[in-house]
Amino acid sequence: MFDSLLYTHPAIFMVEYALTQVLLEKGIYPDYVLGSSLGEFASVAVAGCMSYEDTLQSLVKQAQMVENYCPKGGMLAVIGDLSLYDQISVLNANSELASINYDSHFVISGSCEELEKIERYLIANEIICQRLPVQFAFHSSLMDPIALEYTAFLKLKTLRNPTINLVSSMYGGKATSLDNRFLWDVARKPIRFRNALKCLGDGDGIIYIDLGPSGTLANFVKYNFGSKKMASICSILSPFQNDMKNLDRLFKIFD
Repeated sequence: MFDSLLYTHPAIFMVEYALTQVLLEKGIYPDYVLGSSLGEFASVAVAGCMSYEDTLQSLVKQAQMVENYCPKGGMLAVIGDLSLYDQISVLNANSELASINYDSHFVISGSCEELEKIERYLIANEIICQRLPVQFAFHSSLMDPIALEYTAFLKLKTLRNPTINLVSSMYGGKATSLDNRFLWDVARKPIRFRNALKCLGDGDGIIYIDLGPSGTLANFVKYNFGSKKMASICSILSPFQNDMKNLDRLFKIFD
């Protein structure tokens, strides 16, 4: 049950959206919202581009269609320079580049068989890698079986220009207007989190708040800026069960 996209996708979206509402109620208003992969659905709703209800319906529809029509696959994070992808034929011949998160962290997507072959190679060559807990190859051509039906569904939804500055990891930069294919492209095209983050500058004087379920993006921000001094990087949810303490700590920053 908990492996089903029909449950996990809406759950993650609702948690991220609800956390945003908590911050807004406390008077903490964002200058920018930045989404990455599934988080782009939350950012679209928060930025006022699509209603909460339409965004949730679009996400549920995507989950249903992926589970019904897309072949099983997976995603594999690789800890190494991005140049490895072009240099190692077993990588570029058997997978698709799904995400660039920082200079030494990228993700590939592919079929289960292809990823097993790649994983064996990377382990044998002492290159650190980790399977992501997904059963489908998002951000790759293995999503294409749902393209026509899903984009037709999205055309029925109303999209507006953002009322809060929106940064998209799919675009790799700021998004001033969206077309009806946007939420399809979010699932199909590569994630360019590194580019999206750096379009906001070098981090000086910015407070970054990660509303995702694991605090992963907060770590990605740290690795992107390295030793550069920043105002603050905050995450609320984490596997270490300090969620309320993290939330209280964030509130104190804005007191």
